[in-house]
Formats: sequence, C-alpha cells, structure tokens
Amino acid sequence: MGTFFVQSKIGSLGEDLGCRYLREKGYKILQMNYCNASGRRLGEIDIVAQKGKELIFVEVKTRLSTEKNDIVPEAGITRAKLHKLERIVACYLREKNCQSVAYHFDALAIVYDEVTKKAFIRHLEHIFL
Repeated sequence: MGTFFVQSKIGSLGEDLGCRYLREKGYKILQMNYCNASGRRLGEIDIVAQKGKELIFVEVKTRLSTEKNDIVPEAGITRAKLHKLERIVACYLREKNCQSVAYHFDALAIVYDEVTKKAFIRHLEHIFL
C-alpha cells in the first residue's frame, strides 16, 4: 500500500471518529471536508460544526500509535496551515452568507491504536484568534 493511501485512510478514519466525538459532546455536524466552490482551491475544512449559535471549524490530525507513544498529532498544525484555514473559513462564511455569526477554531488530535481499535482524542478548543 502506498504512503498516500495509508495517510488518506487514516485521515478519513480520524475525521469519522472526530464527528462521532463531537456529536457525543452536543455539537451538530454541518459539513465535512468543505472546499470552496469557486475560484482557486484554497484548502479544506475537515469539519464544520455548530454548538449553540456558534460555528466551530475543526482541524483533525490523526496518527497511528507507536510503541513509544510519543506522538503529537497537533504538531502538524503549523502557522502556514492556520493561515490557510483562516482563508478557507472566510470563503465559507461568504459562501454561506453568515459573516456575522460567531465562530472559532478547534483541533482534534487523534491517536489511533490499530491493535486495540481504540482512539485517544484530545480536543483543543480555540486554537487561535
């Protein structure tokens, strides 16, 4: 199996686990894998959720567990990634005509153990302003 296929499969699994986790916490999932509909592709929002009247844009980072258990999935959320996320969110807000709605950015850092089939999820709220 190629590296991209494995990463894509793990990423999809993490997003599904993330949606389940958020639903259990009372979030409503509005959309997964949002990409802007017009213009140059700006990127992707893994999960768009709502809790109360606030929109939450969620970046999901998933990694497979290792024997060392020294994995930090959120390390993949770089300054460049946050900048890209900010641009795609602005596009989402324009496209959905909800620029006046309160929103924030969260991240889900997921470590998945293939042996036990269990996921360990860290929910990082308000990752930047």
